[in-house]
Order: sequence, then C-alpha cells, then structure tokens
Amino acid sequence: MTETWHHGIVATWWDEFNRDGPEIDFFRRCVEEGQPALDAGCGTGRLLIPFLRDGLDVDGCDVSEDMLERCRARAEREGLAPPSLYAQALRELDLPRRYRTVLVCGAFGLGSTRGDDRLALRRLFEHLEPGGRLVLDNEVPYAEPVPWKYWPKGERSSLPRPERDPDPSNRRRASDGFDYELRTRLLELNALEQTCRYEMKASKWRGDELVAEEEHTLDMTLYFTHELRLMLEQAGFVDIELRAGYRDEPPTVDDDFVVFVARRP
Repeated sequence: MTETWHHGIVATWWDEFNRDGPEIDFFRRCVEEGQPALDAGCGTGRLLIPFLRDGLDVDGCDVSEDMLERCRARAEREGLAPPSLYAQALRELDLPRRYRTVLVCGAFGLGSTRGDDRLALRRLFEHLEPGGRLVLDNEVPYAEPVPWKYWPKGERSSLPRPERDPDPSNRRRASDGFDYELRTRLLELNALEQTCRYEMKASKWRGDELVAEEEHTLDMTLYFTHELRLMLEQAGFVDIELRAGYRDEPPTVDDDFVVFVARRP
C-alpha cells in the first residue's frame, strides 16, 4: 500500500486551498493536443476539474480515495458529468482505457520507492496508445532551500527539525466555515538513497477550539534530471524532450521544475 499524507483533513486542505498555478494552462495545452487523456495523480481535481469544465476528455486516478471523493463532489457542485476516477497507485495502474496523453503533475516519487517508480513508468507507458505522450514534471532536489541544506552529513545530524506550535496566523478559513492549519517538518534525509521523510500535522478549528487533528508522514524519492531521463528510456519511451518549468523552452540550472515530454513508439 502506498502511504501518503493526502487523506482526511489534508485532503480537505488540498481541495480548498490548492486550486491554481501555471502548470494548469501548460498541461491543458498538452491535453488539447492529444485526447483522451489521463491525469495520473489527479488529487482533488486541481487540473482535472478545469479541463472537464473546458469540455476535454480526461479521466483521473489517485492513490487517495479521500482526494477522489472531493474531486467527485466538486464536479457535482459545478454541474459537470461524473468524471471517470480510479483509486489506484501508479505502479499498479490497470485501467480499461488507453490514452493519447498521460499527465503526471506533482505526483511522481510521492510515497513510493525507486522500484515502485520504475514500475509506475512502465504502467504509464502501457496505458498510452502508440504514438501517445507522457508529460511528467519533476521538482529538482535543490529547488527547496530547507531540505537541500541537509544533504551534507554535518547538517543531517541536526534532523529532525524542531516541531512548530500551532499558530492562529497560519490558519485559513474554508468554505465549510472551519479554519484549517498545516504544519510540516523534515524528519529525515538520506542523501545516498535520495529520499526524505516529512511529518505533517493537519488541524481543524472552530475559533480557538481544536475540533480535529491528524498526523501523517510522507516518504519522498528525489530525482535528478538525467537519472529520470534514463528511467524513461528504460521504460521504453523515446523522443524525450525537457521543458523549463511550465514554459516551452529548454530548462536551465535556475529552473525548479523540469517537465519531461516522452513518446511511446
């Protein structure tokens, strides 16, 4: 079973407060160039719902049924036809349909091992029609200054980072009238294995009253650009192109995200 933190209160947070970003328009253009499409790791529908609103032919899958429930509810609230959603991990993907485009936005390496991710790429390959494209983004390991700081062994000895106390200034009001807060800290970083573990505490408040609190951990596998390109080649992909973040230009060392566009022969 893939373990992530995208359940319960965290799923509500994602649904309420994680709804925009430049990647939406970038991936929309990819879907417009090749349908039907699969949003692999669709979560609460940050990309999927706008695409369905635009009349695009897109299915979704995610390992978290909690996230999918919120995606379905949002589609219903917006008067959209019920989306085709599947609660499956990428490494176990087995869907009834094949696609011209498969998207993986912000999901690769979450709650999985390198072995899992190699299987995932193969399963994504097999769910593409011949000539179809995989479009996958990857945040480079040096993008975030906090975890990158702990790659040297002298710094890693100070982990885990100190726990933060609840802070009312960090709470956000949701559509249900409750306030929500997320507190995240880095617990471990293994530079040899290129993995890290985070703890997240999610809390729900009514004024100053704590209504509910959850604690989750997430293991992340980190990938550098050339390693991930080799993995795509080993999975069978060809004509692999790299894009700078969510722009149609080559990446540079200053780009935090690299997008891979790879074709199934």
